Amino acid sequence: MLNLAVVILNWNGETLLESYLPSVVENSPGAGIYVADNASTDGSVAYVRKHFPEIHIIENASNGGFAKGYNDALQHVDADVYCLLNSDVEVTPGWLTPIMEIFRSKPEAAIVQPKILDLLKPDHFEYAGAGGGFLDQLGYPFCRGRIFQSLERDEGQYDDTVEIFWATGACMFIRKKVYDELGGFDEDYFAHQEEVDLCWRAQNKGYKVYYVGRSAVLHLGGSTLSNMNPKKTYLNFRNSLFSITKNLPRKKALVIIMMRLLLDGIAAIRFIFQGKGRHCLAILRAHLSYYRQFTKMYRKREKSDFVIKYYRTKSIVLSHYVYNIRSFNKLVKD
Repeated sequence: MLNLAVVILNWNGETLLESYLPSVVENSPGAGIYVADNASTDGSVAYVRKHFPEIHIIENASNGGFAKGYNDALQHVDADVYCLLNSDVEVTPGWLTPIMEIFRSKPEAAIVQPKILDLLKPDHFEYAGAGGGFLDQLGYPFCRGRIFQSLERDEGQYDDTVEIFWATGACMFIRKKVYDELGGFDEDYFAHQEEVDLCWRAQNKGYKVYYVGRSAVLHLGGSTLSNMNPKKTYLNFRNSLFSITKNLPRKKALVIIMMRLLLDGIAAIRFIFQGKGRHCLAILRAHLSYYRQFTKMYRKREKSDFVIKYYRTKSIVLSHYVYNIRSFNKLVKD
């Protein structure tokens, strides 16, 4: 038997906990439930203590973002499998059973995610994770069910169990021993795409990442940073470059980075023409931060052979914006 801990990272999310924590308590029999509070200044902790005394509370000393928040909190959680769950997720009856079956039946499965549906539009996939994450050759992330801002309707097309490249941080299950072996999340990311890096590092060590479509949760999304927030643009562009630097063979990484910097520049110009100057500045800031931390990231590179094929298709940008491909199943697999 494997024991499971559901760990919800919270920062000033009292309203979210009121809305979605009851579903977690009701639908997670046998699991330990933890709220890891990232130094909230609202009434989050008091609310949980009053209404859910059975829930364990971990109070982090500071708000170190998603990465440090979980790294700090999970030192106080003892379980075979962690479920890292956003505070804006509503879970469904029986959501845990298919996930735990994978961990029991597939020893190589290190990380697993369920189907992620849109809480406000439940017949559609949600941006953060959808039907499982992939990368293109240039390191741009996309999902089954979500390519950039194009979200597919859920018609059962991704009700399978398959290997994926990255699992969403909105609802990620990971074996404790793997999390510990990897040293947890990279805290220099603060938030966004640290889950891509974690999954990439796991696969460089021979582990596998799975998506289980028989398990579903509903995600509100954007409750901390919306998709159109310039800070999110900054973190996504910078952290994607961090992951490429850390996880690809040196010669390949340098080529990909040069191509990415060029395409990021084009994206910045596009933001200007769209009247989104703050997003253009966010990309500039992302590049400056990346240059400052390049040596630090390069030194973090794993001493491995980097033998895995990390990409699903050569260019998701070309496929989407030039060939107008809006669904995963129409992509050319390379």
